[in-house]
Amino acid sequence: MTAAHAAEPAPGAAATPTATVLVVQHAAWEGPGLVGRALDERGVSWRSVTVLDDPDPALPDVGSLAGLVVMGGGMGALDDATHPGLAAERRLLAEATAAGFPVLGICLGMQLLAVALGGELSTAHGEEIGVAPVSLTGAGLRDAYLYPLTVDASPDPEVLHWHGDAVSAPPGATVLASTPLTPVQAFRSGSAVGLQFHLELDAAHVDEWLDQPEMAAELGPGVADQMRADVARRMPSLVPRALVVFGAFADEVRARRDRLAAAASGSGDDGVNQGG
Repeated sequence: MTAAHAAEPAPGAAATPTATVLVVQHAAWEGPGLVGRALDERGVSWRSVTVLDDPDPALPDVGSLAGLVVMGGGMGALDDATHPGLAAERRLLAEATAAGFPVLGICLGMQLLAVALGGELSTAHGEEIGVAPVSLTGAGLRDAYLYPLTVDASPDPEVLHWHGDAVSAPPGATVLASTPLTPVQAFRSGSAVGLQFHLELDAAHVDEWLDQPEMAAELGPGVADQMRADVARRMPSLVPRALVVFGAFADEVRARRDRLAAAASGSGDDGVNQGG
């Protein structure tokens, strides 16, 4: 499955190849959400693909991409036997991180990123579902992607959790956020950032999730109603901060896209494809 969101060219602009952001999805309802909005607002094109059941997916070369986003899903990060495309996703994440360009993994996407970079997966580590605090580390408070969550708030902002597996931080990575149950809620490894929690959702997205039988089946009695109430309370202040977070990612993507375009037109640096 493939879907594309193309930015409108400026009037009179020449038609040149434009590097896009690849969004890898694992469920139709788990799209990029606010990440996509931030990219759209900056005129950055993105396209989504679903390849988890393809043993040999035709994924693009990392040198042609402006950025990579890998979303969540109900499967495990090492469930290759039932979802053979996951192995290719992990390879792409490792290659993109090594190339030093913007990479973002959310929930399952974070777990795939961590395992791809040498972290360990703990299945059924402990379930966290609902709106609850996450504690930013000192590094998280200084990180361009996470510090906006604490503006006019606390170092323990409330976010939406929905996971059961957990990962260890990959070698050399910096932990940015944690909870008592899940010590690695966010991490950075060079230009790649993983978020275990779902910062990409607004209230409408949460409603869409709760309307999915597959998602609702994971919830105990009264959990959906409590989640809707908590989301209604929290999202008006969280969504603007989340857009700042993903705006920082989108700004890095746009900068890489423009460098790639300059190189393609003959005015750029020959090494641009290797940098972030």
